[in-house]
Amino acid sequence: MYVDTTISKRGSKTYVCHMLRTSYRENGKVKHKTICNLSGCTEHEIAAIKLALKHKKNLSALTPRPPEVKVTLGKRIGAVWALKDVADQVGLSAALGKTRNGKLALLQIIARVAGQGSRLSAVRFAESHALCEILGIDKLDENDLYENLAWLASQQERIEKRLFKRRFPDATPTLFLYDVTSSYLEGCCNELGDWGYNRDKKRGKQQIVVGLLAGPDGLPVAVRVFRGNTPDTKTVSEQVRMLAASFGVKEITLVGDRGMLKGPQIEALPDDFRYITAIAKPQIRKMLSDGVLQLDLFDNDVCEVQSEGVRYILRRNPMRAEQMANTRKAKRDAVETCAARYTTYLAEHKKAIPEKALEKVTAKIERLKSDKWLTAHLEGRVIVVREDADALAQAALLDGCYVIKTDVALAVADAQTVHDRYCDLEMLERCFRTMKTTHLELRPVFVRKAASTRGHVFVVMLALLLQRTLERAWAEMDITVAEGIDELGAICMQQVRFGDTDMQNIPTPNTLGRQLLKSANIILPTVLPARTACVHRKKKLPDKRKPR
Repeated sequence: MYVDTTISKRGSKTYVCHMLRTSYRENGKVKHKTICNLSGCTEHEIAAIKLALKHKKNLSALTPRPPEVKVTLGKRIGAVWALKDVADQVGLSAALGKTRNGKLALLQIIARVAGQGSRLSAVRFAESHALCEILGIDKLDENDLYENLAWLASQQERIEKRLFKRRFPDATPTLFLYDVTSSYLEGCCNELGDWGYNRDKKRGKQQIVVGLLAGPDGLPVAVRVFRGNTPDTKTVSEQVRMLAASFGVKEITLVGDRGMLKGPQIEALPDDFRYITAIAKPQIRKMLSDGVLQLDLFDNDVCEVQSEGVRYILRRNPMRAEQMANTRKAKRDAVETCAARYTTYLAEHKKAIPEKALEKVTAKIERLKSDKWLTAHLEGRVIVVREDADALAQAALLDGCYVIKTDVALAVADAQTVHDRYCDLEMLERCFRTMKTTHLELRPVFVRKAASTRGHVFVVMLALLLQRTLERAWAEMDITVAEGIDELGAICMQQVRFGDTDMQNIPTPNTLGRQLLKSANIILPTVLPARTACVHRKKKLPDKRKPR
């Protein structure tokens, strides 16, 4: 089969005729047969037909060669995309705003959850994760993040207020939890660092004091940083001012432990504020001696006593009582072991002075704070440890006992409700553990200026909101937030170049990754437009650099 083209002239005109024909043999003679007239086709169509007939035995030769496809591994995206999505869900992105500073603040928060450290480590994190590309940040170095901390400190109340309205749009809560912790510093150049009561038992370290205010759900709504020598009681007024001014809350109940809500702080509360706190053991003993409380009222179930318009909720925790008893037994065993060791030493060394050995055993008793019911005596060259049964019974009298004090009306909350709300302070203790040691690592504090320190602590508090949100979403999966983020962090983009076209492909996660995303209501895109950010670290500065 072939295309037969004939050209003929008639006068001044030229005629072109295209015929699709085939040839065959009949009785030894070659004959031709016209299949159809192709004269109505265009030149391009005729050329295509001729080309197809020429390569009819190998049509694959006519297939055009596809452009070269080049695939390279790009930045990690799974974890940062998930955290950005969660930040959108809880309203954090909207509270920070769409300005460059707002985006930088969100970058610091996401980097704090996914990879803790200094501002420099956050830049390193952004080098390997597509965080800048997702947030729309064109360039970044650590100096940008240090300056952003000061912006966060200046905008803190505005951001907290926006988040508060987002979390409680309809009904403002009437109960707030408040607690204080401290965080020690590696160095002595922080503007807020000072010597004070160190709750981490870290001797020889200056510290800062952090006050955390949380809603009834145990999630923080505000955080404040104070000088390291600030007593707990001095921080209460700041929280009351914040509730009244920033959040516009009235007729609320403030829950705090016995260390901060004492007499002067309670009296200083506004008339429309109520409190729930606890009293110390010396106060309990005095009320027992005055006949206001009776020892037999302490039981496993809560009991209530009212005196002078104040409600007292009594309870004995049997588990705590057992722990305290075991602690005293362990102290006695330690002292007896010490006494036995020195007795053996005195027996083996005839010239050793028994009184000197007795002094060391007595010092150990005092160090263990057991001198009220435990004593050591010499009987010849043997050190004997004796226990005062009456003193021990008196010391163990209030084991596991505690008294909660409140002015909340009985019609508003019964004794069990007041007791449960005070126990909710445990949620704040857990927040502090997460912020300081386990996941978010508030310390070490790599900044020195007061504004930078407040911005750093604020970043950690906001990161806690994301961490708690993911924790609740993944609660039924028996996986920690750190493990989930590590799994999602393995999802990397693929840089695909198809001819002259660039695109960023996101592969489908594995089974666990899909479950994590689904549980947190996160949808991972499949393709992103090609976008790159200039992320780099500054050169190392000389030792005499400005504090940040």
